[in-house]
Amino acid sequence: MESKNQNNLTDQNNQNNQNNLNDLSNQNNQSNQIIQNTPSTPITPSSQSIHPPQPAPITFLPQHGHYSHLRVYKVTEIIYDITFYFTQHYLAKGDRTVDQMVQAARSGKQNIAEGNQAAATSSETEIKLTNVAKASLEELLVDYEDYLRVRNLTQWDAHHPRYEKMRQYARSERIRTDYALTLQRMNDEELANLCITLIHQAAYMLHKLLATMQNRFVTEGGIKEQMYRSRVNYRSVQKE
Repeated sequence: MESKNQNNLTDQNNQNNQNNLNDLSNQNNQSNQIIQNTPSTPITPSSQSIHPPQPAPITFLPQHGHYSHLRVYKVTEIIYDITFYFTQHYLAKGDRTVDQMVQAARSGKQNIAEGNQAAATSSETEIKLTNVAKASLEELLVDYEDYLRVRNLTQWDAHHPRYEKMRQYARSERIRTDYALTLQRMNDEELANLCITLIHQAAYMLHKLLATMQNRFVTEGGIKEQMYRSRVNYRSVQKE
């Protein structure tokens, strides 16, 4: 009896071992199937190894703000608009002074813009055109003064009761938004004096601007000097 029980126990152990082996074999087959059905993902190098960081581009052209942001340019726009209106309403058609005044006002505005745009490549051109703008406005100033004088109209000075108020208005931010309507309420004497005041202010700003340009040229040099310095610095970096 004891021998029979031992035989049964041995058979049971053998059956359990066989079942365990079958289970392990099935698990291995399932794992192999999953691996075979899983698409392979190629290993690619990182973007940094494909595209290494590039050095910042070397620039030597000086950066300037756009001329439309210059206060003096905004003032010369108003001067041009007033002059165009003034010549159309108070000077006779065919009078040569009409074209001369309009062209002088236009030159004052345009040469500021051209000088500003030329600044990146030529300090000499920038200074020259800015000075032309100033000269054109001074020519226009004389035309307004002549208009008042030959017609026995008053050119307002510091002693005139309306001079300071006109001066403050010409300096204010308000003039840029309402001068188009103001033109229609003023007579020729008032308009001429307003434009004279604006020209004086623009000429002063251009004088200061020219002084800044000259100082910048002395301290920083022209474009050729800046190009040379940039080249020398680049070669020094390459040697290091």
